[in-house]
Amino acid sequence: MSRSRTVRWVLLIAATAALGYLGWRHFHGADHQAQAEARKASPARAAVPVRTAPVEKADFPVYLTGLGTVQGFNTVVVRTRVDGQINRIAFKEGQVVKEGDTLAEIDPRPFQATLAQAEAVLARDTATAKNAQAQRERYEDLYKRQLISRDQYETQTANSQALEATLAADRASVENARLNLSYTRISAPISGRTGTLGVHQGDLVRANDANAMIVINQVSPIYVTFSVPSRYLAGIQHAQSQSPLAVDAGNSEGSLSFIDNAVDPTTGTIKLKATFPNRDRSLWPGLFAEATITLSTDEHAIVVPAVAVQPSQQGQLVYVVNGDRTVQPRQVTVQRQQGDEMVIANGLTAGEEIVTDGQLRLTPGAHVETGHGQPAATHGTP
Repeated sequence: MSRSRTVRWVLLIAATAALGYLGWRHFHGADHQAQAEARKASPARAAVPVRTAPVEKADFPVYLTGLGTVQGFNTVVVRTRVDGQINRIAFKEGQVVKEGDTLAEIDPRPFQATLAQAEAVLARDTATAKNAQAQRERYEDLYKRQLISRDQYETQTANSQALEATLAADRASVENARLNLSYTRISAPISGRTGTLGVHQGDLVRANDANAMIVINQVSPIYVTFSVPSRYLAGIQHAQSQSPLAVDAGNSEGSLSFIDNAVDPTTGTIKLKATFPNRDRSLWPGLFAEATITLSTDEHAIVVPAVAVQPSQQGQLVYVVNGDRTVQPRQVTVQRQQGDEMVIANGLTAGEEIVTDGQLRLTPGAHVETGHGQPAATHGTP
């Protein structure tokens, strides 16, 4: 190889190395500049978006809830007490009736005839008895004067007494006929609302038929029967001994009126019954109802939304928002929970702000952006 050719190869290699070095410097310089600009543009630490709510101090009702059914205060199945034909129906299905109102009438003519017959027999036997009594008085006078024998006197006396017994039976027959006649007018035994009509005008009915003519439910006042776990029985009895226990069912307010005398061994529950005025007819027989008994009230309790309390290895905690908008976890002791709220025994004070949503993204000292959540509306349970 000639000397000039060797020199050219050396120069070519040197030029290639120089170009490579310049390219490497340019690429890494631009990358470092981009990283520096990105660091300059981004904040030191982004705030975590969360929702928060204040810690409240409130009177917290302690109550129990049970599912039950609405029952009529009184329920009467109306049946006819005599046989006959329905002449008239005096009400409409679903009508509110008062005690004593006429519901239906049965043809009274056969019963009027029976009454007239019984009264005629009574009148006849009354006349016969009066004559026998007069005869007995005459026989008594004759016997005292020893003008007749003792047998004659005793026979007349027995005849008079037998006719008196006959009169008593006749009077009973008249009363029975009069009573049966009164049964032809079927009246409402209680005030309430009528149900489906079981007979119609012109139907033949029989006394104490298995098919009822009508069922009447007294709906004002009305009962709600429900059950709660038997472990609360002692607390209910204690609270009731202090004052009448209020019971809510829907939009109605009533009071506890009955505690069953035995626990159901199959379910471990105790049956309770509450009475409601039900003036607005919002409760209806047969409806399912959720009844709530207020046992007591925790005054000035520390109340937080249940979603704010999180489990941890050390127990339950909440994230408290500091004044500089950083958060710090704090251990709390929950006294009781009802629905969407909890009562805190210790660990928090009223007025503090706590996180209710977004806890999974938080670490101690993290900055947060907050939006206040809606506090729950219910309180208390034992």
